[in-house]
This record gives sequence, structure tokens and C-alpha cells, in this order.
Amino acid sequence: MPGGLASSCVDSAGFPWDLGGHVQFSHYRKFDDYMDLAFPVEGWLWHERESWIWMRDRFVPYPFQNNLHRLDPADRWQAMNGLLSVASHAHRQSPANFHEWILTTFGTGIAEAFMLPYNRKVWAHPLDQMDFRWVGERVSVPSISDAMKSVCLNQDQVSWGPNRRFRFPLRGGTGAIWRSLGARIPAASLRMRTQVESIDASRRILRLSDGGELSYGTLINTAPLDWLTRTLDNSQLSKKTDQLQFSTVHVIGVGLEGQPPESIRKMCWMYFPGEETGFYRVTVFSNYSPNNVPCPGASWSLMAEVSESHLSPRNRATIVDQTVRQMIAIGLIPDGDAIRSRWHKMLTPGYPTPSLGRDQVLDAVLPTLES
Repeated sequence: MPGGLASSCVDSAGFPWDLGGHVQFSHYRKFDDYMDLAFPVEGWLWHERESWIWMRDRFVPYPFQNNLHRLDPADRWQAMNGLLSVASHAHRQSPANFHEWILTTFGTGIAEAFMLPYNRKVWAHPLDQMDFRWVGERVSVPSISDAMKSVCLNQDQVSWGPNRRFRFPLRGGTGAIWRSLGARIPAASLRMRTQVESIDASRRILRLSDGGELSYGTLINTAPLDWLTRTLDNSQLSKKTDQLQFSTVHVIGVGLEGQPPESIRKMCWMYFPGEETGFYRVTVFSNYSPNNVPCPGASWSLMAEVSESHLSPRNRATIVDQTVRQMIAIGLIPDGDAIRSRWHKMLTPGYPTPSLGRDQVLDAVLPTLES
């Protein structure tokens, strides 16, 4: 179906699920125009992001580094002392990897409390084997002034980030966006469930699994690059793209009857850096739309994400049961008897990993493919 990993489905109990915690936001007018084309105004719900971090048996507003006043005094001092330490080394050497970037940007206090453990869980790769240049606007880097303001005034700072306001379809989940736009493509020009077996780039021909062929002028590829180079049968490029790394994402949905506990009733999603959970993020998916459950007002849902890689394997046979037990243990699910649905989808590949050397691979491969 249109959408790829931005699809949605409905389980056997009638609970809708996205393939992960997608939200729609952009800086591009053209993208926004297409979102407006997918649904009329009344087909969207707008949300002010309310995201939190579970640590030290409490919720701290996200971003963590902007809300240090929520910590115990000792942890608050460790965080501020680390920030002051890195600020006093204004001419420090450029970091060599993501691990060093975290330490030189935030100091040891914030790094050890949140940044290091959380990112290890998200990426499922050692952080000293990852680059840091992907960060851009995705990570808030507070000034000393902002940190001091938070601590001294005891004020939450929650409005940071490009996704602080986002929209979600009233019906059908994220996948409904792409089904709507896909329906606007003439039927004769849309081929779903048709696998490309090989690509003849010199003749600009796709050979399909049903024996047919398609010619093209320009080919836009959204599949993983290692698949593309293998399908092109280009061993020189494949040797390079085989170096690219990725993580698998397990998406685990739990559908429940009743209403969410008061502590998370208004939350959009939550981050979990601690070792007491295998998941790194949980979305209160029923909060995105009343139609994200089979019985609006009488049921609700949680959607967890767990990362995996060859360096950080998971027990796939027990991952759902483990996730549910951990949700109950920390109070996300107050009553295990209220569970009506357990849904699991494994996405491989899930996230591309910004590993050291990735940019060099892309710099060598992409110009060849573009030509």
C-alpha cells in the first residue's frame, strides 16, 4: 500500500496502529500543501506536543536538558556542574564521534543521567561508533542562561522543537494520509504488490517478479540503498553500501478497556532511558485521535518501540510479554486484566544508523546513482 513504513493497520481486536510513533511536521510549504490535499481541515486534529521522560520513578518534561529543576538537588547540581565545565572550555577539540559530542556539549551530568543511556537504547549501536553530524535541530542544546533560568525560576520549558505542534488524521492513522494521496494517482500509473527483481540502469528498465518490464526516464528510489545496489547488480557500489548499518524496530501495541491513568492522560509520548524497560519510547496512541480505538471513550491504547541490532539482540519470542510486564511494573498499565489486544510488528530495517564512515559511503555512492 502507499506509505511504506508510514503505514497503518487494524488488529484482530479492532485497535488501529501506526508502524511507529509518526507525527506530521515540516518546514516545507509544498509538503504542507500535500497534507492539505490529503484531507480537508476537518479531517485533521492538531496537537500541542506533550512529551515526558520517565526516570528516577518520576516524569520529567522533555527536553530533559531544558528542565533540570525537576531533578533532585544532587542530580540538578551534577547536571549544572557539567554544563558549566564544558562552557569553560570554549576552545575544546572537535568531537570524534557521537559519544564525545554528547559529553562535550552537555557535560557528564546530563550525559550520564539521560543522553547516553537513552541514545544507546534508541540506536542499539555503541555511540562511539556513530557520527554526530546528523543531529541538526533534532537535539536541544541549552545555553547556560536557559539552564539557570529553569533551575532558578522552577519553570517547565516544553515548547522547544520542530514538532511541538503537529497534526494527525482524524481517522485511519498516518497511513490514511498516503492512501488518500495514492488514490489521486491514476490507477494505470500505480502498481502495488509488484516486486522489482532487477534494474537495468543502462537501458532504464525495471524487470518485475511477474515477468513484466517497465521503462523509466528518471527513477526515484525510496528503498534501502543496499537493496538498490544489489538490484542494480553493481558489485562495486554494493561493496560500499554493505558498510551501511541499521537497526530493527519492534512496534508493540497494547489495547485496553477503560481510560488511561491520570498521570499520562494528556501525554503524547514518553521516553525511557532506564534499564528497567526494554522500550525507549511509548506513545499514548489513543490520545492522537478518538478513532484510534474501537470504542472511543471506553478503550485506550499504548504503543511501545524497542530497538534491536546485531550488536544489541532481543529475544523476539518474549518481547511482547516482557514489554507488557514492564508497562505494568512502572504503572503505565494499572490493571493487566484490562488488556484486550497485544499487537507486534517488526520493521527491518527500521532506522538507518548514522555510523562513522556513513557519510563517506553516501558521498561515493549517491553521485554515481544520480548520474
